[in-house]
Amino acid sequence: MTTLTEAASSRFVHIKEGDLDLQLHYNDLGNCSNAGAETVVMLHGSGPGASGWANFNRNIEPLVNAGYRVILMDCPGWNKSDPIVCSGSRSELNARALKGLLDAIGLAKVHIIGNSMGGHSAVAFALANPARVGKLVLMGGGTGGPSQFVPMPTEGIKLLQGLYREPSIENLKKMMAVFVFDSSSLTDELYQARLDNMMARQDHLENFVKSLAVNPKQFTDYGPRLGEISAPALVIWGRDDRFVPMDVGLRLIWGMPNAELHIFNRCGHWAQWEHADKFNRMVVDFLQH
Repeated sequence: MTTLTEAASSRFVHIKEGDLDLQLHYNDLGNCSNAGAETVVMLHGSGPGASGWANFNRNIEPLVNAGYRVILMDCPGWNKSDPIVCSGSRSELNARALKGLLDAIGLAKVHIIGNSMGGHSAVAFALANPARVGKLVLMGGGTGGPSQFVPMPTEGIKLLQGLYREPSIENLKKMMAVFVFDSSSLTDELYQARLDNMMARQDHLENFVKSLAVNPKQFTDYGPRLGEISAPALVIWGRDDRFVPMDVGLRLIWGMPNAELHIFNRCGHWAQWEHADKFNRMVVDFLQH
């Protein structure tokens, strides 16, 4: 079994997909040599300093132990993937990048777990490549439509965008206090690691701000097209999400014909981290049955 560390699983691939010509970073864990193993791709959110590993390190081991190959893709403009300015749909950009990655490493069909931006990107990929999707798990994202109850952009999104413009430990702590329901579990080491990751790639921060200036609405509203997605989907939301309100998740359930919903109480925008043990059990059961 592959050693479950970021360094040991780190990989790079050059993709050419449509107008994309760039290097992507990803982590590859689990049954990489077993051609019959099912693969789970995990797509991270859009926060500054985010990466596949940072977003999902509490969720990898249960999937690997259940026999899955696990791919964590760093989206273009994040972590060790190439920088980019996105003037169109960020959802579709990431979906094209994922297709390029899967083609490059020879994967025809995968399950996809996506949180926030990763949820938007998973939906975009499913709409463009329906035959290549097994099951979907979407947390805190999936359609860019507005909340019916909370003014947009939300409190959390404003803090996220502010952190991109003025990266500092103070602004990071302000964002993270809203990001999770109970920030007392966040350690100084976690804050420092996230800040170090942000500051290591200031080009990513600057390009995100440039992208917003060119196109303030980076995530497509797929509400009218959700009925096209026939893949089984598990939608997971935090009741206390201050980035993407819970009613946005209800739109996914309303639109997708084979979707089910679980809501975590006392949970913000990071369900897979805040409620990791139960999240992991639910996801493995959903993928297996």
